[in-house]
Amino acid sequence: GGCIRTKKSEQRPRFQSFAVRRITVITSFLVRCCSCHQLRYYYFVIETMKLHLTPAALALMASCAVRASAFTSRFANRVIARSTSRAMSTMVENPILQQEGLPKFESIEAEHVTPAVESLLEKLEKDFEALESKLASKEAPEYDEVLPEVERMQFPLGFTWGVASHLNGVKNSDELREAYEASQGKVVQAMTKFSQSKPLYDALSALEKSWEGVTDDSFTMQQKRRAVENSLRGMTLGGVGLEGEEKERFNEMKMRLASLSTKFSNNVLDDTKGFSLTIEDPAKMEGVPESAKALWAQSHTQYLKSNAKEGEEVPEMNTEAGPWRITLDVPSYLPAMSHLPDRDIREQVYKAYLQRASEKSGDKNNIPLIYEILKIKAEMAKMLGYKNYAELSLASKMAPSVDAVTELTDLMAEKAVPAAKKELEEICALAKEKGGEQYADMDKLAPWDVTFWSERLKESKFDMTDEELRPYFALPAVLDGMFGLIDRIFNISVKAADGEAEVWDKDVRFFKLYDNDTGKHVASFYLDPYSRPANKRGGAWMADCIGKSEALNRDVPVAYLTCNGSPPVGDKPSLMTFREVETLFHETGHGLQHMLTTASVGDVAGINGVEWDAVELPSQFMENWCYDRPTVYGFAKHWETGEPLPEEKFQKLCDQKVFNAGMTSCRQLYFGQMDMELHCNFDPVAGEKGEGKTIFDVQREVASKYVPHAMPLDEDRFLCAFSHIFAGGYSAGYYSYKWAEVMSADAFAAFEDVGLDNEDEVKRVGKSFRDTVLSLGGAVPPMEVFKQFRGREPSPEALLRHSGLA
Repeated sequence: GGCIRTKKSEQRPRFQSFAVRRITVITSFLVRCCSCHQLRYYYFVIETMKLHLTPAALALMASCAVRASAFTSRFANRVIARSTSRAMSTMVENPILQQEGLPKFESIEAEHVTPAVESLLEKLEKDFEALESKLASKEAPEYDEVLPEVERMQFPLGFTWGVASHLNGVKNSDELREAYEASQGKVVQAMTKFSQSKPLYDALSALEKSWEGVTDDSFTMQQKRRAVENSLRGMTLGGVGLEGEEKERFNEMKMRLASLSTKFSNNVLDDTKGFSLTIEDPAKMEGVPESAKALWAQSHTQYLKSNAKEGEEVPEMNTEAGPWRITLDVPSYLPAMSHLPDRDIREQVYKAYLQRASEKSGDKNNIPLIYEILKIKAEMAKMLGYKNYAELSLASKMAPSVDAVTELTDLMAEKAVPAAKKELEEICALAKEKGGEQYADMDKLAPWDVTFWSERLKESKFDMTDEELRPYFALPAVLDGMFGLIDRIFNISVKAADGEAEVWDKDVRFFKLYDNDTGKHVASFYLDPYSRPANKRGGAWMADCIGKSEALNRDVPVAYLTCNGSPPVGDKPSLMTFREVETLFHETGHGLQHMLTTASVGDVAGINGVEWDAVELPSQFMENWCYDRPTVYGFAKHWETGEPLPEEKFQKLCDQKVFNAGMTSCRQLYFGQMDMELHCNFDPVAGEKGEGKTIFDVQREVASKYVPHAMPLDEDRFLCAFSHIFAGGYSAGYYSYKWAEVMSADAFAAFEDVGLDNEDEVKRVGKSFRDTVLSLGGAVPPMEVFKQFRGREPSPEALLRHSGLA
């Protein structure tokens, strides 16, 4: 899944803040100024003509009922009694509209979304019309009259829609999905008005021009300049320059894209949870780790319980005797591919995973959606004057051109592809040697064999299994160790605050961050650590709950950190794989950039305004600390005995870092270049009609260059679940992982240069990283941020060295 869930990936409004409640000015005037007799007449008109009033208007009218007993007796029974509860529910009782503090997750239901959004949209529209009139009448507006006003105006809708979007990803249901989809188009439409407002664009342009020659280079001024610059660029890319039918078509396409993106994501989620395979023969479990068997046995028992009739007894889970239920969520799927000895079962599970949301999935087929998404994006790009969508995407990123992206990709591929071929040959040789007759005559391993035999090779090389490491990576201890690292290098204390915030699931935790020097509470975050395949989408991501903003008087940013790790089984805590540990550190890196920002202009605070191909810098930077001795020994203790990770296992863990580094790098390069090719050179119209290359032809062409050792099967439908680019913010931007990894590796090298065992120097460099990368947010261009930290532009040398490809 995508790492960052922001306004881009959720079709939330472009501007980072929002606002609104519903009120009817005319009705307010009537209630305050008319006689009871006149009010009675207006209610008669309202009732007989079935006019629609906003809940706010009805509440105002009801408030005057005390002025006339005749009014309260007859018309109140017919109108007010029917409507007051709706008004009060919308304005007072609706928990999603209670926005003074943190979201009221324990009270929010799907039924609250639609009335809240509708009530907020109406006032937003009126307030923005008033702002446009005000701006149009001013020749030289002040900064505080423009973006801060927009920010305050948009906040309530953004808060409400952000909560709905978050719940749609972590607590999905048919009711919430219906409410979300019903409101999504209206929200997109409303925010399109902001991005296409000529008075707003002209005011921002006038501001930018008025600052020409101004020498103020304070951080406050830098933030304002970047906010205005980003807004102008965003409005240009949002169609502010379009007119007439072209503008109407552009807006229709934006609405359609939002709908298609949600449908794509829902299809993947539904098809993922729609598959399961139950194994009853213990012989099929030979050599499978206990943790995997326990997870699958628990899954089977939970499934039986959820489908049992009232009073029906369900057998207790039996890890050793089964049955075992395998699903396609990652904590279940990966152990199946890594450890199940039966090739036929692995093939069945592999193909089910690879063909999710494809033509085999009936009405959940994403292939038509992919073609339509690509066609719409290509048409939108041309409307805005770009040759293709890739060029449009790069207009707001660090990478200067498609050629520059390809150049970096090919530079990495020169080293990675030969290494990957050798790695796969070694895996295949082991399978032939140890796998028996079924492998003896194979020229090449099947895709469902590679992970299994790669795991066996790793075990033979390092004499250590992932299963042996799990007891040392209990989630509570890993959190303590990670928080110790944050304290050590960033001078920030992280403290549990469970119970101080409402949560959406019993396993969700809440934490607060404090500055060690001042003792000030600087930020908070929610952590949703475990997989819940029934209602939570796959992957891991960070999203902002509340951003820092002076205009909104919000000084304590709040983040959502979401993972899909191994859940606790029985009485055992969550015992994590090392990859899950890295993922937790990764998402925390994103969170720290959001939470430790010192920027106060909302549009450029935290991750807001950061170019997409730089946003992975802090996240990938944090992963490096998973191989740092003091950090690892801060959490790697056996969950039962408290014994630290044996020294030889730590050393093997470090040695494993570059195991299959070539194959891993090639996979990322392949995904990034396939994404770029689909959005740059591919013709989706011809492809869909069968008159040119199909999307799968493109996939195979790109694979032949970047993963020639692991060509996809003809029935491979990976693209149908490639949510990063078709339902997230990474379209023509997946390359960002490698682009940012160059910077993140070079940033970590700054700590290596001073010596990771030199605590004073590590703290000094850590403070510098916090004061630049984590602090400046989108207020300063990312290249300038990096140069402030490192003293020069980034070099790929550290990445090649860390990957074992130097």
